[in-house]
Amino acid sequence: MYDLIIVGAGAAGLSAGLYGVRYKLRTLVIGEVIGGKGMEAHLVENYPGFLSISGSELMRKFREQAEEFGAKILRGKVVEVRKEKGNFTVRTLDDESFESKAIILAMGSERRRLNIPGEDKLLGKGVSYCATCDGPLFKGKKVAVIGGSDAAVKSALILSEHAKEVHIIYRREKLRAEPLLTEKVLSIPKVKVVYNRVPVRVEGKEKVEALVLKPFKGEGKEEEFPVDGVFIEIGDVPSTSIAKELGVKLDEEGYVEVNPKTMETNVKGVYAAGDITNVTKFKQFITAASQGALAAYSAYLFLKGGKK
Repeated sequence: MYDLIIVGAGAAGLSAGLYGVRYKLRTLVIGEVIGGKGMEAHLVENYPGFLSISGSELMRKFREQAEEFGAKILRGKVVEVRKEKGNFTVRTLDDESFESKAIILAMGSERRRLNIPGEDKLLGKGVSYCATCDGPLFKGKKVAVIGGSDAAVKSALILSEHAKEVHIIYRREKLRAEPLLTEKVLSIPKVKVVYNRVPVRVEGKEKVEALVLKPFKGEGKEEEFPVDGVFIEIGDVPSTSIAKELGVKLDEEGYVEVNPKTMETNVKGVYAAGDITNVTKFKQFITAASQGALAAYSAYLFLKGGKK
């Protein structure tokens, strides 16, 4: 029996794990990827204390610190969390079961899909959701990045280190990324932006050969845009299927509803932190880590009967 089980091992989950053990709670962190989506971040330049650090290195430091203080961290995919007689049972895909008195849900989010013809067929054959992972495969190639916010611009920066040409395809008239990132990417000659266009399908037999685009606003014909790779960066959707089955209340967009002062959900003993919550649309390492710390503190107070 654990005092606290944290489902998810990204910035929120590992931060919660650190705070949990520092409050002397017997703590288990379970995650399919230790480090979560943070492992994909090429360079992190806005986390206090580090001028520049890779996401994988930052998450490694998160993990090492949590383990140093006594958190148990397990790699595994949680498929079910159920409440029984006031406690919780957590079951993994490997059919391992663990029990706890409190739960923190920190499963993060998944990449939003375009849902256009050719996307699934050519996934791994030129279609990608991770520039950090797949960028080196496109050395000397022509690639497209779909999207116009921070993630898309960061991907374009990464790809510019490998590809011959990088084209950002965006439906609006102006990029929405952080000004410093936008300024940086627009200063690179090999990076071009195609505004007011949206993809309607990905073409290719054995690999990506072209994108077919159409105007986002106004009338216009579809046009073929030859590329060797397509990187999709149009946001994320929260990974909340387990939360929903547990009876946790979700908002209209599918995010877990929490009390922002405590990170508690509508289910007693269940807290949530990070990208799955409805606290803010500003999804960053620092906001996830702070929510994880607050959720662990609230769980500690709950387990101690509300007394500090």
